[in-house]
Amino acid sequence: MKKKFYLLIFIVFSLLLVGCSDTGETTKSKEQVNEEEELGKQEKDKVNDKTSLVDNKAFENLPNLPEDTMGLVQQLPGEYANEDVLTDENEQEIIEKIKNLPSLPKNATEDEYNKYFQYIYSLAATDFPNPEDIVNKWEFSMYGNPDLPDSKYQFKDNYNIEIILDSSGSMGFQIDGKTQMELAKEAINEFVSNVPEEANISLRVYGHKGTGDDSDKAMSCSSTEQVYGFKKYNQESFNQALNQFQPSGWTPIAGALKESMKEFKDYNKETNTNLIYLVSDGIETCNGDPVEVAKSFATSNISPIINVIGFNVDSEAQVQLQKVAESAKGIYTTVSNGEQLKNEFERAQEILERWESWKGDALSDAEAEEIDNSFDILGFSNDWNYIADGQSLNISYLITIFREQGKLTFEQADHLKDKANQMEQLIENSREEILKDLNSVNDTKIEELKRQINEKYNTNTQT
Repeated sequence: MKKKFYLLIFIVFSLLLVGCSDTGETTKSKEQVNEEEELGKQEKDKVNDKTSLVDNKAFENLPNLPEDTMGLVQQLPGEYANEDVLTDENEQEIIEKIKNLPSLPKNATEDEYNKYFQYIYSLAATDFPNPEDIVNKWEFSMYGNPDLPDSKYQFKDNYNIEIILDSSGSMGFQIDGKTQMELAKEAINEFVSNVPEEANISLRVYGHKGTGDDSDKAMSCSSTEQVYGFKKYNQESFNQALNQFQPSGWTPIAGALKESMKEFKDYNKETNTNLIYLVSDGIETCNGDPVEVAKSFATSNISPIINVIGFNVDSEAQVQLQKVAESAKGIYTTVSNGEQLKNEFERAQEILERWESWKGDALSDAEAEEIDNSFDILGFSNDWNYIADGQSLNISYLITIFREQGKLTFEQADHLKDKANQMEQLIENSREEILKDLNSVNDTKIEELKRQINEKYNTNTQT
């Protein structure tokens, strides 16, 4: 009996040992599986890390980072240029935009860091002022002298000014509580009320009929109208003409320039100085080619000086409007608010006044020009610093937003901030380089201008 009992105990004990052994093997097997799954996940993450930045559309066709002064001057404005990234609206928009953006890989390569910084920079990139625009303006003002030969800008007995104003629907966009159209009208009104009395004034609008709907495109694209001119300034009638239209439809820039050329036909370049100020906040949307039309206009017997003002434009419009000015050998300027727009018209007014009084004071005017140019250089420096500070702040804010949204670790954010600091140093070095060049150009051009005046009047005035 006892033998049977011990045999039973032995069997039970053996079974328990086997069970324990099986359990141990099962547990070990699960650990192995978990370990393998984790390794597999890491390997998968490595693969994703290598491909995610490449495959994601957000990282395709990004503008190159500027590497020198020319790169900075030519960079196009990003989506949040001249805006505060940390406004509630912009911050939420950015969070939504990057929601599906891949995070920077944990073991990111330097190329991946560069790609990520390139994306962030593309959002905050701002339009830095182009020193060539200042030099062109100096040319414009210095060679308005009616006594100096062989100048495109030589002043004639008569001068005619046409302002061509964009009245498309986008001019209804508000800046500081006023629409772009309201700000443009204020600047234009102030300008024309102070031009010399003998000037002939014209005001042309385009895109002022219909709406931005496709059904109205044909009508809107054919709407360009000279609402005033060419005639001497009369405050009441000019105000009436200026206030009869509001932001409405499409943007037929080419059509407006074609019609302007027809109206200018009686004002040839031999006896007339013809000036055009084209104000637009957007790109041609009526299938025309404003660049070719401007080129044809400028090389005609009318030979107007076509100055183009891009009012709060995006990068695409800026490129086209610059080409319009370049094709006509005119001047392009970007402005982002009403005050800057007024400043551009004030510059035009000063030039007209200088033309009017040049004969009496040639040399003293040249010296005054040198001082004015020095203020231009100071203004350029201040504008450059203001833009640089705004861009740097936005880049810093964007890096913080990306980190808070889990796209970057603290360590990665610090590494990107180092790249931002390097860019700030490039921007500062470029500013110093440009200021040095502008001061040199100013000195050279003024000395040449004085030399020409001395030769013209056969004086012995010291320069």
